[in-house]
Amino acid sequence: MGLFDRIGRVVRANLNDMVSNAEDPEKILEQSIMDMQEDLVQLRQAVAKAIAAQKRTEQQYNKNQTDANSWQQRAQLALSKGDESLAREALQRKKSSADTAGQLKQQLDIQLQQIDTLKRNLIALESKISEAKTKKDMLKARVQAAKANEQLQSAVSSMNTGSAMAAFERMEDKVLELEARSQASYELGGVDLESQFAALESGSDVDDELAALKAQMLGGSAPNQSALPPSDAAKTSPTAGAPVDAELEELRRQMDSL
Repeated sequence: MGLFDRIGRVVRANLNDMVSNAEDPEKILEQSIMDMQEDLVQLRQAVAKAIAAQKRTEQQYNKNQTDANSWQQRAQLALSKGDESLAREALQRKKSSADTAGQLKQQLDIQLQQIDTLKRNLIALESKISEAKTKKDMLKARVQAAKANEQLQSAVSSMNTGSAMAAFERMEDKVLELEARSQASYELGGVDLESQFAALESGSDVDDELAALKAQMLGGSAPNQSALPPSDAAKTSPTAGAPVDAELEELRRQMDSL
């Protein structure tokens, strides 16, 4: 492949691309209708010219046919008068007019066929133009709908909906997290409160038992009013409270070890 062929192909490709990008469907449709209207006008003019030519040919044909008939009558008249020379001249004129009429008749037949074809083409073109106008309105409506949809999609794309939805989902997760934390705090608070009440209830039982024990011990060791007071020897004995103190000390050690 030669260099010039490649350059020519590149140029044609770029020109076709430029033309394709520059084409506006609505404008092209309007221009197409206008071109068809111009063709219709030219076709009507051609039909009118053909009909006018056919009329002129028909007039010439009728005239030569009339002249041929007239020269036929004159030849008969001259011959009836005994003038053969004049009759021969009249017959020659008749032949010339008849030959011309025959040629015009052939031309007239051709013109009539041409006019019939032109008329059929004219009717077909008018029908196509009418159909094209209907389609043009439909196509223009579709073009406008497509452009509106394209603009809508472009607007939606420019809104960055994906990012907005992602932010919305993050906020929804945060709300769920806050609700979970609030529920957990409530449950933990309730457990602590119940534990405190349970401790109070348990402590009151222990306190009641301690008070009962004190009362029992005090009741068992209460001094007898009729009993004699202890002797001075008993008061001063160093070993009187030793067992009790030892038991108390052992009890303290056991409690501390728990």
